Amino acid sequence: MLAGTGSDVGKSLIATGLCRIFLQDGYSPAPFKAQNMALNSYATPDGLEIGRAQAVQAEAAVIPCSSDMNPILLKPSGEHTSQVVLNGKPFGNRDAYSYFRKEGKEELRRFAHEAFDRLSSRYNPIVLEGAGSISELNLRDGDIVNMSMARYAGAGVILVADIDRGEFLQVYMVR
Repeated sequence: MLAGTGSDVGKSLIATGLCRIFLQDGYSPAPFKAQNMALNSYATPDGLEIGRAQAVQAEAAVIPCSSDMNPILLKPSGEHTSQVVLNGKPFGNRDAYSYFRKEGKEELRRFAHEAFDRLSSRYNPIVLEGAGSISELNLRDGDIVNMSMARYAGAGVILVADIDRGEFLQVYMVR
């Protein structure tokens, strides 16, 4: 799993590169991001929506993209409101406060785990990508995409940082 010290530190680009490297090394990789926030989405071959980064990562792995690669997509529709796309289909609009409350998180986590399990039954390795910063303690209890997903997958975690922001890179393994 690629986790980050923040948004826009290069997680998506590195995940794309890893998908291609694993493919060139003879593996059958697939990308996975449990929850993504993006204004624009990409239509899968079966007409479902996923984040554009996961579509590019699937292309790097030379596999068709699927909603299992990004089961929860948040598409901002207002200052504090997003459309929730679940398994590629619009599920409804939620304000940030109600979405980030603990109620309902277990159901969303279950959707993410089921999508991961479907992918991991067909591809190996799965290149997981976290979202934002893993150090946002206020979101920790309801985390779907970062460390809770790494624990579920039994994935090693690489922390991605942006040196231009004065950050550094460390590698942590979570088992």
